[in-house]
Amino acid sequence: MRQVIIGQERLLDRLLIALLADGHILVEGAPGLAKTKAIKDLAEGLAAGFQRIQFTPDLLPADITGTEIYRPEDGSFRFQQGPVFQNLVLADEINRAPAKVQAALLEAMAERQVSVAGTTHALPDLFLVMATQNPIEQEGTYPLPEAQLDRFLMHVCIDYPSIQAERDILRLVRGEALQQQQVKPSILPQEVIFAARREVLELHMDTAVEDYIIHLVDATRHPAKYQKNLGSLLEYGASPRGTIALDRCARAHAWLNGRDFVTPDDVQSIAHDVLRHRIIPSYEAEARGMNADRILTLLMQQVAVA
Repeated sequence: MRQVIIGQERLLDRLLIALLADGHILVEGAPGLAKTKAIKDLAEGLAAGFQRIQFTPDLLPADITGTEIYRPEDGSFRFQQGPVFQNLVLADEINRAPAKVQAALLEAMAERQVSVAGTTHALPDLFLVMATQNPIEQEGTYPLPEAQLDRFLMHVCIDYPSIQAERDILRLVRGEALQQQQVKPSILPQEVIFAARREVLELHMDTAVEDYIIHLVDATRHPAKYQKNLGSLLEYGASPRGTIALDRCARAHAWLNGRDFVTPDDVQSIAHDVLRHRIIPSYEAEARGMNADRILTLLMQQVAVA
């Protein structure tokens, strides 16, 4: 994937962490930053089903989950699966669809199943949703509520590539257009991913690292305990989902770096992506120009690493 997606190493890393941690990912970035290509190439490398859903204001929940289709030949109804019944799903510009459509997708993400006409239909064992948001346009959008954002394992913000990366992108695309460069991914069976997930869960995590994760999440709920001046910066802290996500993502980060144990550095590396969408800064913090990332940085400076 790194051979065909240049300048977005952070996106690729977080996408693999989400895959190994069995969670979903929300990606925020300007158009044209290879978000769609990243998850599409990942699906090709896994021999997995892929579906892109373009979210629009006139989308209906049935357009996501599927619906009952009448069969006139025998007078019966048959369930027609929607695009969510794939292994990897791209929810492109999720904030452009109304709340009921967003809720239908988020319910499928959380329950790993879809209920239609009183019948429950299970989603595939390998199931990952990557939703995207465009930060530069707010007109005609429906922002996700904070409680629904909490269902995403990570909220990843990506930026433009460097000058050198942009030069490499130009040459790569030109070569592909001339059919001079054809990079074919190695195909991995899905069983490899399930085995890797088991290895991730079996990684050794010392009690001190567990305590660090717990205190880091606790600091988002009771910041005044760790630094009195930070008490007025947050309205709400992270839920227990934040603690679980930190544990799973830190384990996946360690595994991807070739270690069989988790360190505080693994927790710190993914803390912002795991927690930025789970905390709500106060009006005072916003008046002082402090966003969630800045507050998290201050909190991490106050929580002792055992």
